[in-house]
Amino acid sequence: MGEVPVGASAVGASSAASATSGDRADSAVLANGTAKGEGGQPIQNPPSVPTQEGPAGIRFDFNDGCRVTLPPGDAEWRVLLRDTATANPLFETQLSAGVVASSKKYFVPFEIEVSSQGKEVFRHRLDLTGRNVLVHLPVGTLGDTLGWFPYVAKFEAQHRCRLTCVMADALIPLFRGAYPSITFATPEAIDPNDFYATYNIGLFFTDDANVRQPCDFRLVGLHRTAAYILGVDPQEERPHIVLPDDSRPIAEKYICIAAQSTTQCKYWNNPNGWREIVAFLKQHGYRVICIDQKATHGSGVVWNHIPYGSEDFTGDRPLAERARWLRHADFFVGLSSGLSWLAWTMHTPVVMISGFTHPTNEFDTPYRVINYHTCNSCWNDVRVQFDHHDFLWCPRHANTPRQFECTRLITAEQVIGTIRRIPGFGEQPAAVAAD
Repeated sequence: MGEVPVGASAVGASSAASATSGDRADSAVLANGTAKGEGGQPIQNPPSVPTQEGPAGIRFDFNDGCRVTLPPGDAEWRVLLRDTATANPLFETQLSAGVVASSKKYFVPFEIEVSSQGKEVFRHRLDLTGRNVLVHLPVGTLGDTLGWFPYVAKFEAQHRCRLTCVMADALIPLFRGAYPSITFATPEAIDPNDFYATYNIGLFFTDDANVRQPCDFRLVGLHRTAAYILGVDPQEERPHIVLPDDSRPIAEKYICIAAQSTTQCKYWNNPNGWREIVAFLKQHGYRVICIDQKATHGSGVVWNHIPYGSEDFTGDRPLAERARWLRHADFFVGLSSGLSWLAWTMHTPVVMISGFTHPTNEFDTPYRVINYHTCNSCWNDVRVQFDHHDFLWCPRHANTPRQFECTRLITAEQVIGTIRRIPGFGEQPAAVAAD
C-alpha cells in the first residue's frame, strides 16, 4: 500500500504514510478560533474535532480542507481521498487511528473512502446542497470585500447551500438588503462547529505550494482570486448594493475624489498632480468632493494631505453615505483603493491612477491611468514580497531617485486626457439643466 503523492497528511498511530513535500503545518488539525495568515489577515481555523459524524466512530468535514478522524479499531483503516472533478486519487494511506487532512484548503470536490479488512466502511462525496457553509473574508478591507463578494454569491447560487459570510461589521449593511438568502456575521458571532465546510478568502503571498489558492492571486487579479479559491466562474461581476437613501445629495454637478491610501506606493506621488486636477475640474464647473476617511494620513516624516481646492467631506461616515455620493457623481478619480471599488460597484466611471499594480489586478475600467515608461506593476510581480509594515515600500527602487516613479511620473496632463474621454464630461446634469 503506497501513498499517492498529491497532497494530504496522516497523523496518528501506526500511520503508513507521511506528509508529501508540499505538506506543511497547515495539514495538521488546528485549534478553534481565528489565526493570522498572510500580512496579518485573519484565517478561520476549523474546530479541533470534525463536525460531521460517520459510521463506526468516524468523523469528517470540509472545514479548511477535507478532514477525517478515525478511532482505534480491531484492524487498520485504509483511507483514500479523491478529487471527483479530475478523477484523480489525491492521497491514500493506512493507519490504526488518527487524522487524515488534505493539504489543499480551497474548494475541491472531495470524495472520502474508508475501508477496513478489504470492506468498505464509509464513502462520502462532498455535497454542499442544503448544508451550512462558511466563507470567511478578511475583516476591514473594503476593496477586497467588494471585489470578492460577487464570487461568494455565485458560490451560494451554484451549490444551493445555506451560506454564512463573515466580514467586517461596517460592511454588512452594504450587502444584507441585496442578498437575503445569505447570512452575514462578524467573526465573533459564529460557532465553527455549526459548519459542514469552511473556505477562507485572502491574498497569500508565500503560498508556494498552493495550499490556500490554486493559483497565485498576482497572476489572476485581486478580485478573481476568490473565484479560483471557491471554484466558480472568474468572470468579473459587480456586487449588488441597496441604499437606504438613493437621492442625489446636491443639485450641482460634482465629482468625487479619494487621495489617501494605506502605503505610499499606492498614492499619486506627482507633487503637483492633485492640485492641477482639482483646478481643472473646478474650471469646468464641477464641485470636487473629497470622500477620504482621513484628511491627512502618513507615517514617520511622510504625510499626505487632502488635495488643495477640494471640498472636505472626509471623516468616519457610513459606507452607504459614501456609496450614495458616488452613485450620483459624474465620475470618480482615485487610486487602487477601496473607494475606487465602491465607485465601480455603484456603476460610476472610475479614473484610477495606479502604477504599482498592473491593470489586470483591479476591475476593468477604460479610464485606467498608468505610465508604462516607468517602473510599474511590482505588486503583481511574483518575485516580490509585499511588506505590510513598510509604509515606504518600493521593492525595486527604495532609497534611490527612482523611488515611487511609477506614479510620480504620471502627469496631470495624462490624467486630464483620460478624464476628457468620459462621455458627458463637462455637461450639466439633467436636474440642473431643468432649473
